[in-house]
Amino acid sequence: MITARVPVTPRYAETDQMGFVSEASYLPWLEIGRSALLKQHGFDYRQFEAMGYWLPVLEVALTFHHPACYDDELWLVTKMGSRPSFRIRLEYEIWRGDLLLTSAHTIQAFVNRSLRPVKPPPEFLAKLEHVFPRPSRTEI
Repeated sequence: MITARVPVTPRYAETDQMGFVSEASYLPWLEIGRSALLKQHGFDYRQFEAMGYWLPVLEVALTFHHPACYDDELWLVTKMGSRPSFRIRLEYEIWRGDLLLTSAHTIQAFVNRSLRPVKPPPEFLAKLEHVFPRPSRTEI
């Protein structure tokens, strides 16, 4: 498993009339987490796009355990728990101190510019090899 941990501080514009962070505000935070995870492990969206890969979101799910509020000091933890194939699944947690506020996941596809599903770039998989070794022929 690889992880990234980044701070998030909700802006006033991200809250609703009740003073809670609006559910729509969480999606950009997940993107921040994805970007941080990729960068911290030697890759980023810009590199994918330069190589002809896009990563559209196929699925997103959020579970709200407790509300976040304006100016809370939060931590966004993003995790990749398995070797990506044509798809990549990431898990997210948003914490205020030791209280889990939100859990989420996204599934994204690797596609080329014609929007055809493709395997991830070999360079990307090579950077993940130490964490997610390729299955041996006997495991397949």
